[in-house]
Amino acid sequence: MYEIFFTNNLSCYYDLQSTPGAIPKELEGKYDYLDNPDIIERLIEFSNENIQIITLYIPHIHCSSCIWILENLHKLHTSISASQVNFPKKTVRVTFDTSKTTLKEIVTLLNSIGYEPYISLEDYSKGNQHINRSLFYKLGVAGFAFGNVMFLSFPEYFEVSEYWLEQYKHVFRWLMFAFSIPVVFYAGQEYLISAYKGLRNNILNIDVPIALGILVLFIRSTVEIVFDLGTGFFDSLTGLVFFLLLGKFFQQKTYTFLSFERDYKSYFPIAVTRISSDQKLEENIQVYEIKEGDRLLIRNEELIPVDSILINGNARIDYSFVTGESEPVSKRSGDKLFAGGKQMNGAIEIEALKSVEQSYLTQLWSNDIFKKNKADSFTNLTDMVSQYFTIIILCIAVIATSYWLFKDASKAINVFTAVLIIACPCALALARPFAFGNVLRFFGKHKFYLKNAEVIEQMANADTILFDKTGTITVHKKNNIEYHGQPLSHTEEALLKNTLRASNHPLSRSLYDTLAAHEIMTLDEYQEYIGSGIEGKHAENSIKIGSTNFVENPDNEKQLNTSVHISTNDNYRGHFIFYNQYRKGLENLFKKLSSTYEVSIISGDNQGERSYLQKILPKTTSLLFNQKPKDKLNHIKNLQENDRNVMMIGDGLNDAGALAQSNVGIAISENVNVFSPACDAILDASEFEKISDLLHISKKTIRVIKSSFIISFFYNIIGLYFAVTGQLSPIVAAILMPLSSISIVIYVTVLTNFMSFKLYHKKKGDVEAL
Repeated sequence: MYEIFFTNNLSCYYDLQSTPGAIPKELEGKYDYLDNPDIIERLIEFSNENIQIITLYIPHIHCSSCIWILENLHKLHTSISASQVNFPKKTVRVTFDTSKTTLKEIVTLLNSIGYEPYISLEDYSKGNQHINRSLFYKLGVAGFAFGNVMFLSFPEYFEVSEYWLEQYKHVFRWLMFAFSIPVVFYAGQEYLISAYKGLRNNILNIDVPIALGILVLFIRSTVEIVFDLGTGFFDSLTGLVFFLLLGKFFQQKTYTFLSFERDYKSYFPIAVTRISSDQKLEENIQVYEIKEGDRLLIRNEELIPVDSILINGNARIDYSFVTGESEPVSKRSGDKLFAGGKQMNGAIEIEALKSVEQSYLTQLWSNDIFKKNKADSFTNLTDMVSQYFTIIILCIAVIATSYWLFKDASKAINVFTAVLIIACPCALALARPFAFGNVLRFFGKHKFYLKNAEVIEQMANADTILFDKTGTITVHKKNNIEYHGQPLSHTEEALLKNTLRASNHPLSRSLYDTLAAHEIMTLDEYQEYIGSGIEGKHAENSIKIGSTNFVENPDNEKQLNTSVHISTNDNYRGHFIFYNQYRKGLENLFKKLSSTYEVSIISGDNQGERSYLQKILPKTTSLLFNQKPKDKLNHIKNLQENDRNVMMIGDGLNDAGALAQSNVGIAISENVNVFSPACDAILDASEFEKISDLLHISKKTIRVIKSSFIISFFYNIIGLYFAVTGQLSPIVAAILMPLSSISIVIYVTVLTNFMSFKLYHKKKGDVEAL
């Protein structure tokens, strides 16, 4: 498909002409309601300056070819910056520039290439699942016609010669023709329209061979009865469409039943701080518990979880999470803030305008914008095969048909149609997404949340694992903290407390929880320096919290333990010493991993914990301390240059650069509403000791997919053999095609379920044996 687009120079089509084509008459006025600003506001999920984002339901999405086309809309229209398909839900999320186009033009474009959106304001507001009732109607029409055509074909089947030939053969044949018309032009119209619109836009999609098979059967049968050459193939034709639709129905039911359980993201372990009405109590709640009217605290680097109104604080919002545009936007009290924006200037207080659907946040997280810098570790076999599949099948069909035209012309039409139908790559296309979807569901149930299915492949290919220390292998909520230095005044403590309140660093959160309660104040200035510390100002007072160099400690005394230093108004006051407690199962986890992977700890802290870690961890574990964020990133680059596939596990804050550079970046979450699109997965801290099991599941999933590909290839080879040799009728091919797809789906689903359950719930020490 990629080559077809560029061979025809389709990507610059809209640059060549200001009016590249007239709108088809059937579209004139159809979408005029999308000129209404009130309707647009209800449909659009994000709007800021010239950028708008909308998610549209596309009922006609049904194969990997559809996904490829819809995710390359930017090549058809320059105003579209990104488009992302959710295959199980049949939706496409489009980001476009309103200064260059309108929502109406986007919808018209989708219709013109065969993917008309289904738009219903009622369904959109209620979030109901879309039901494609037209499939039921088409299936009913095809089934009714197929049954009647079979009955009308009985005299031909049983060679009833006298009465049949003399009196009613023409009546029966024309009745069969009449029954076939609604089957071809109504029940089978989706295949015909999809093929036509694809060819009109220079796209050779997977419906082309199916549409060819339907048309060839219909035209050949019509010619036979018009010229009294025979009874035609109306039974095969109606049966073909019926079984194609029946297969689509069962695939849809199977898909809906499994559904990939994409709503696993609704359990996403992100919390937000809710402020009580009297401003005295702050509590962490799950995001999906947010209600309209709740007052929320959003700290520096935290994500805004719901559409809201700014109440207090200096808001500087980065919407790159939503749009890819990294320029922060300043907001004042009373301004509306959209979900998905990240606060970049201290703590703010907002009031929620609505509750949140958790899937919206993860939809932002999986935005393709943030995949651009990731190295491609794998070649997607499904995409590679489907790119040339249709062309190869058409060539086989033409060659086989040409052969039979010379040897036995009566079989030529059956051979042509059977080849086109039996070789449909649905089984091949479904194996990978179903296997990955099932594993994503399983991971989600165990609090491991992946940005997309590709992460499973990248995990399976990893051979080197790097762990951050603070907040990753340590439990910051259980740190023992001691203060050494000059006593802090009440004003200094209040400023310290409120500055820490705006930060999301694990040490900041831990220290904040241990300090006494103070009156909440809005800082005049707040700045966070990654890898160094934070700085806050209120009225005439200022404070610095961080490393000894950052606060300009005159003694610059080296601490063996993790420490946070304090200076107020440029006067050094003292430091807090943190005595780390490590996560449960750390020793056992590193023991398991070290047998398969190169494992390292890479930390920005000093070497105070080196001797202890050397005692409890395997001797092969390398320990790197005093590593700034840039040092971590460079270390990963060096490993990758030496052909290592690196997995980085960190806290998602100071490790953002390292997480982005690594082949797989996993952020450990402790119910804090902060994460970076740099990471590829988020693991709940309670599941930390299961990392080894999760990696084993990823590797075994790849094996399952490869075996299903082999089965699918064997099926196609065997099917093509019988089709090419004239031993397979189109109707049998139509029955076998959906059966092969469903069998592959069942195969990968059962195996991944069994494999995941068995491996994850094994007894201690069974990993190596398995």
